Amino acid sequence: MKIDKHQWPVLIISGQIGQDNDAGHRLDQLMEELRDAQECSTLKSFSYEDGIEIFRSRSDLGAVVVDWNIPEEHTSEKMTAEEFIHSANKRNPDIPLLLLTDRTWANQVPTDSLKKASGFLWILSDTIQFLAGRVEMHVMSYLQKLHPAFLSKLIKYAQQYKYAWHTPGHMGGEGFLRSPAGEALYKFFGENVFRADLSISVPELGSLLDHNGPVGDSEKFAARTFGADQTYYVLNGTSNCNQIIWHSQVLRDDIAFVDRNCHKSLNYAMVITEAYPIYMVPRRNRLGIIGPVRLSEFTKKSIQNKVHSLSLIPGRLKNARPVMSALTNSTYDGICYNVAMIKNELMQNVENLHFDEAWYAYARFHPMYKHRFGMTDQEMHKDHPPVFVSQSTHKLLTAFSQSSMLHIKNGGSKNIVPDEFNESYMMHGSTSPQYSMIASLDVATKMMSDQGEQLMHDIIFEAIQLRKKVVSIRKEYIAQDPNAWFFDMWQPQKVIIDNRSVDFEDADTEFLATDPGAWVMSKDHNWHGFEDIEDNYAMLDPIKLTFTTPGIDANGQMQERGIPAVVVTNFLTQQGIVCEKSDHYSWLMLNSLGTTRGKQGTLLSELLHFKDLYDANRPLRDIFPDLVKNYPDNYSAKGLKDHCQDMHIYIKEHNILEKMQEAFQIIPEQAMKPANAYHHVVKNNVEYVELANMMGRIPAVMIVPYPPGIPVMMGGEIMNNRSRSIHEYLQLRQDFENSFPGYESDIHGVERNRRNGFKYFKTLCIK
Repeated sequence: MKIDKHQWPVLIISGQIGQDNDAGHRLDQLMEELRDAQECSTLKSFSYEDGIEIFRSRSDLGAVVVDWNIPEEHTSEKMTAEEFIHSANKRNPDIPLLLLTDRTWANQVPTDSLKKASGFLWILSDTIQFLAGRVEMHVMSYLQKLHPAFLSKLIKYAQQYKYAWHTPGHMGGEGFLRSPAGEALYKFFGENVFRADLSISVPELGSLLDHNGPVGDSEKFAARTFGADQTYYVLNGTSNCNQIIWHSQVLRDDIAFVDRNCHKSLNYAMVITEAYPIYMVPRRNRLGIIGPVRLSEFTKKSIQNKVHSLSLIPGRLKNARPVMSALTNSTYDGICYNVAMIKNELMQNVENLHFDEAWYAYARFHPMYKHRFGMTDQEMHKDHPPVFVSQSTHKLLTAFSQSSMLHIKNGGSKNIVPDEFNESYMMHGSTSPQYSMIASLDVATKMMSDQGEQLMHDIIFEAIQLRKKVVSIRKEYIAQDPNAWFFDMWQPQKVIIDNRSVDFEDADTEFLATDPGAWVMSKDHNWHGFEDIEDNYAMLDPIKLTFTTPGIDANGQMQERGIPAVVVTNFLTQQGIVCEKSDHYSWLMLNSLGTTRGKQGTLLSELLHFKDLYDANRPLRDIFPDLVKNYPDNYSAKGLKDHCQDMHIYIKEHNILEKMQEAFQIIPEQAMKPANAYHHVVKNNVEYVELANMMGRIPAVMIVPYPPGIPVMMGGEIMNNRSRSIHEYLQLRQDFENSFPGYESDIHGVERNRRNGFKYFKTLCIK
């Protein structure tokens, strides 16, 4: 396999570079020899401090040459070579670290640094050709180990330039070159993308459907890395992972125990399998943030009560155990469960455990999350059921979009037989897999296997720094003027360190990044707003950043002044900053592997910019010109502060947050299974019914308002007096859109009729 070593520069750290002395001349010659004779590029640093910054910011270094003795005038921060080596080795223990020293090294270099060093270079003794050759040898040895197994095989095959007579039809990109449009695509993506887009007919790469060859080896490597007994690569997203899991275990008329705060793919899994659902009901706080399901809901008594209270379930099934439980972990707002506690509670109450960890694939790789993920290591009791975990490797790790993993841990006495499970896998898998997606899963696994803890520590640390900065800015403004405002964070206000209560922003960042106790929710420090929270049960994930806006206090009391979050996130979107989700007075952002300090700085800058525009009440036409252009009668005379206040007063006077709270604490009456409701859709026995006429009707599809993104009604549930608060909440959402045009929200299952300038919600209901 051809490796372009020129793309992996050698970092040389020495204060002697460029100096008019023997060592300086020899270093200049070494860099010239590396470039001309060895075809290696180089980077220069004159100090350890600058060197470690380069090392942290670049993952494409091929080796590091470190001068053991840099003069003090070049190290203003007094970092030593020993400290540099320790820091670099901690971040990447595999990269070659070559010490530049003289022959007295034995008396200078401590044992720990000797162990971490890959070799020594005596700059004044050996020939320049020999020194450059030694460096190049280390670079090549390192680069040959970088590629995980599947990626290596894929690159090797793509570089063999074979004449293929199989699919795909573009044949390594050649097909695109027959037309200008195809040529444009080819030039945009580059040749390697197309040469790596292969057919399942390529035996050298193995089969994704049979899990053999290099593909199977990669899946086995992922299983070891993520702590599973079996791991499957799924190339059409975690939505499909969920379908595969359910179709492998759940049959018609089985009972399923499902988190109401679940992704709609799990609701569709209930449709496909024709199961009877009973629901876990998550808490909600006064800010509208979705909280954890109460631990008491996982008890045998609670589950039996749910089954017996659902008249839809026939008597012959009243004493049956649920075949599947499905819980979202972590929640969309970053609340992680103590999975060990849940497993112990559910152990004898369900036959299979499923944790939807779409946004949480990184949890295994940092001690912060110990016992808070599905594949956690714990002693397996004989009654422990099998555990299934679905993870979106593409969301917060580094796989390509739609590339996901499905992990299985066998039960204490029940094993999941691979050949049997694979029937469900093949039912939902494509016979034309995208090999680049497989390679991205392969690489994502190797990244976490090699450096997972350090990578996660970095993003946790950086997320906490951003959290602290937001709080500090807010306190600076308030110190100058008690009536001033800035955005805040949903997080602890104080943390306990050595039995002392410390303001969050004053706590040591390293402590906050390593001690989960700072983030575990408790009754004693109710910053989170969830009453009667269980001890050591739920924890806020530090990398899930929920920003809050003025308008509602921690106790849920609406304030006189308010800034609805949707106005802020619309502003940020215009500035090229896209948020994950927006609620009424909060929005969520994710600090992931791709987050840089530049992104964080730009975010803070734009939030400060928004504050200035708000305080000056700048005209909306200067801030949201398209909004004013489309709805001049509503907004042309408004300033930003006026606009925010109008919307805030509307939300306050119409009790929208209170109505939302009521709506999501109700499980409507089930008139039929979700599957039976869908059968009416297939048979075209449905019709659109406007919201005003929906009382007494049965929606055939789920209704999912965003925010918060969970169903208020499932297909087959009836809109009656029991669910009146849901009807009232949807009515408020409809009226809000008519009062504030341009702020149409996303509600899955709801379409809109437009008459006389107004919008009216409508939903497919059973005739």
